[in-house]
Amino acid sequence: MFKHEKQLLREVRVERPNPLYAAMLQEQIGGPHGEMKAGLQYLAQSFRIADPKIRDVFLDIAAEELSHLEMVATLANLLNGEKPDASRAVAGGIVSHVTTGLAPTYANAAGFPWTSAYIEVVGDLPSDILSDIAAEQRAKVVYEHLHRQIADAGVREAIDFLLNREEAHSALFREALRQVQDTGSMRDFGVTPDSRLYFDLSTPGRYFREPATTPPRFQEQPGGGQPGG
Repeated sequence: MFKHEKQLLREVRVERPNPLYAAMLQEQIGGPHGEMKAGLQYLAQSFRIADPKIRDVFLDIAAEELSHLEMVATLANLLNGEKPDASRAVAGGIVSHVTTGLAPTYANAAGFPWTSAYIEVVGDLPSDILSDIAAEQRAKVVYEHLHRQIADAGVREAIDFLLNREEAHSALFREALRQVQDTGSMRDFGVTPDSRLYFDLSTPGRYFREPATTPPRFQEQPGGGQPGG
């Protein structure tokens, strides 16, 4: 069950309208690394998670991502201004001026509609978590690109908050991965000779002193043991 709180997760403001930047922000509304993709991906993944603690983490982050979507859409709405003017619109922003009446839409910065093809779900918890860690990193990078291209103090404040929340989510997913690293596709990881081979197919030669692959480790335990073992 979901409910809508009338206040934003964090209030947003802009110093002045900026339709060009509103179109750029669309990337985090309807792009492949945006907030709607993240929220719906984590929600979809949660349905197969048996551990209630980990499922709650997924659902909490999914709900927060949708609140981020609300923040970004509110910013885009403020930046679009009050009056549609397609003659001043840039590529990606034309839809807002001629179709949606300046309302933010589920499309990326180029104007292409959002698609569920962006969502990664395979039903293997370690694999899904690794996808989610990567998703958070990519979202953070896009926010960093956006942050560098605007001088509006209100917009920068909101983006700074959002990209730091992506870091928090990444840390939560990494902890979840630590909890499940001996399960699913990570069970018996790297135990056969074939899984430890390195094929030296480059010239001038080997770039790593020890080419044998090893299981991933996110945290060393006292005595050198692996967590979750």
